Amino acid sequence: MSREEKIREIQALVSLIDEPDQKVFDEISSQIHSFGPEVIPFLEAHGEAVVDALAHKRIERLIHEINFEEIVKEFETWVSGGCVELLPACILVARYRYPAIMEEDIFREINKIRKEIWLELNENLTALEQIRVFNHVFYEVQGFGGNTDNYHSPQNSYINKVLENRKGNPLSIGIIYMHIAQSLDMPVFGINLPEHFVLAYTGTEPNPYTLEKNKQVVLFYINAFSRGAVFSRQDVELFLKQLNLPLNPDFFLPCRNPDIIKRMLNNLVNAYEKEGTDDRVAELDRLRKILDKR
Repeated sequence: MSREEKIREIQALVSLIDEPDQKVFDEISSQIHSFGPEVIPFLEAHGEAVVDALAHKRIERLIHEINFEEIVKEFETWVSGGCVELLPACILVARYRYPAIMEEDIFREINKIRKEIWLELNENLTALEQIRVFNHVFYEVQGFGGNTDNYHSPQNSYINKVLENRKGNPLSIGIIYMHIAQSLDMPVFGINLPEHFVLAYTGTEPNPYTLEKNKQVVLFYINAFSRGAVFSRQDVELFLKQLNLPLNPDFFLPCRNPDIIKRMLNNLVNAYEKEGTDDRVAELDRLRKILDKR
């Protein structure tokens, strides 16, 4: 089929969007789906031209379904590829709710923040001094902070909205903090602590037999939600004891990217459950199950 023929077929199908017979429309819908994302501009253009409420509802649903299927495919590719880069996966999750966002816009905004922090750093700073400088720019200058007023809002999990509002939950603020720190060669990693995602500044300690520094250790922890407050392993132990949880070694060490994204999806599922938005819960659960197959 030539490009011209394909366009004519898409336009013909889209023109039938107000078909009153549901069974006939289901067949039309299936054919529209088969064209994938390239059909979306035609649906959007048709939506601007029609006034029928049913047609508008169908168009919105079709666009959402097609976008979601594309996200599922890209999510599967990210997982099968080893979950190497964290930020693209966060952007992919954000595209679930905001399909028009552009990855380059997110990276551009983050790089602006990174540059401001980089200008304040120097090679002679200790690890704690680096974090103090980072915190000053990140919280005082850039205005990031935890969203304590609307803690369970889904907006707190979408990276584009967190960058826009400068407010988020412990996970989203922590991800942005961690990404910028790592881009500045600061060894900051996520800690999948129960009830509260935190960060760790890591270092190395010498092998007692060879004296080579090859074992990663946590120097201190960082609470990105609380303006970058620094705390110790003993504080983590106390926190776990207060929750009546065992001192699981995994609670003290850096976690993997899939664990972070799964936590993000869990936060969104919980948020939409509170709102009673069952269709979104079901879709996000489908993404979680892709991670479970890993």
